[in-house]
Amino acid sequence: MSNDTIANIITSIRNADMNKKGTVRIASTNITENIVKILLREGFIENVRKHQENNKYFLSLTLRHRKTRKGIYKIILKRISRPGLRIYSNYQRIPKILGGMGIVILSTSRGIMTDREARLEKIGGEILLYIW
Repeated sequence: MSNDTIANIITSIRNADMNKKGTVRIASTNITENIVKILLREGFIENVRKHQENNKYFLSLTLRHRKTRKGIYKIILKRISRPGLRIYSNYQRIPKILGGMGIVILSTSRGIMTDREARLEKIGGEILLYIW
């Protein structure tokens, strides 16, 4: 396991999604909890449950699998800013993913939020990941 908790979340969700697993268990930190709340609010996951094992907290995520004509709907997550290369943006230059259909998750001075919320509050920050 590496020190990049965001990359660990993305990899766990991507692996479970590719293998059509129903649940994912990830370590619970403040950053992971905020990102999971955004995923839950935007409808990419169905349920979140927090539990404790040996004085460590974990989040159990229930993934949402949707059927489409061409197969099963996949969650596509892409890490942008990473420990070796940080990417920052002001609120005017936050990219729109798929013409606004995707979501950009940013780390701002007011917490972790989506691109729409950051544009409304007119604040920029570090671009953490893209979701579509």
